[in-house]
Amino acid sequence: MSSAMPDLVNRLYKLAARPFGLPKASDWLYETVAVPAPQDGELLIKIRYISLDPAMRGWMNEGKSYIKPVAIGEVMRAGTLGEVIASKHAGFAVGDWVTGTQGVQAYAISDGRGLNKVDSTAAPLPTWLNALGMPGMTGYFGLLDVGQPKAGETVVVSAAAGAVGQVVGQVAKIMGCKVVGIAGGQAKCDFVVNELGFDACIDYKRGPIFPGLAKHCPDGVDIYFDNVGGDILDAVMARLRMRARIIVCGAISQYNNTTPIAGPKNYLSLLVNRARMEGIVVFDWADRYPEAITAIAGWMREGRYVSREDIVPGIEQFPDTLLKLFRGENFGKLIIEVV
Repeated sequence: MSSAMPDLVNRLYKLAARPFGLPKASDWLYETVAVPAPQDGELLIKIRYISLDPAMRGWMNEGKSYIKPVAIGEVMRAGTLGEVIASKHAGFAVGDWVTGTQGVQAYAISDGRGLNKVDSTAAPLPTWLNALGMPGMTGYFGLLDVGQPKAGETVVVSAAAGAVGQVVGQVAKIMGCKVVGIAGGQAKCDFVVNELGFDACIDYKRGPIFPGLAKHCPDGVDIYFDNVGGDILDAVMARLRMRARIIVCGAISQYNNTTPIAGPKNYLSLLVNRARMEGIVVFDWADRYPEAITAIAGWMREGRYVSREDIVPGIEQFPDTLLKLFRGENFGKLIIEVV
């Protein structure tokens, strides 16, 4: 029987029920429990930051997906960054900073599988859950490997001020493309253009986006990086150029539907334009993450790349903070700081 760490209390959220529509308070179980001491081959992590991502909504659903659903009564899955505070694992020492998927909790015991050490001196810690973490890897490989951008092409990205969108747009500019973002609200659009360097941004909250697409993409769209699905996907599909590529990263507009997910209504545009539509899951590139980290970190040092995080203090704020994603309230990568 394992012993406990004195004076340490874990705070955690478990999935209590599968949500119908937007997650509500009764879908979560908040607990405080003793923190166990690590056994041989284990380490104890004090979690500092928890990543909140749209994909978490899909992980709550039962059914076949690219990853098994979170079980009822299980700590909610989430990306994390934390410090090793006790170790009986030969590969990790006290003081190491590690990223992994330790879930929505303040402390975690690990056997080391799925953990990656990070250099806390190379970039601000939250960046390892953003530009140098899963969103960065998603945008980098999704755009470059699947989108295959060429200099001079027009790239459109939805949720442009979000974690993945800001990666895609900045990498596309570095590749010599024209980049048009789609975001909600003037402040986000100003950020996308003035700080991230996009050529233009369309505010979907002001009305239909098709006039903006016609204005900013007069010759059509070569690459569309889709994070939202729904009506915005339909509008962009109506502006595709010959041999266009659509990268399906997410469909946040559909995740909380209580009716069947709406697919593209004008999918025949793919036929007419000989276009390609391909889904991506970032884990497919796991063995190449160091390549993307090296590239993005280099651009950051050169001042060519901006990483913006939206950090909310307090793990107790998790249920409502998660909803910021689906209300479009987050500004940059949404992260909880465990305090």
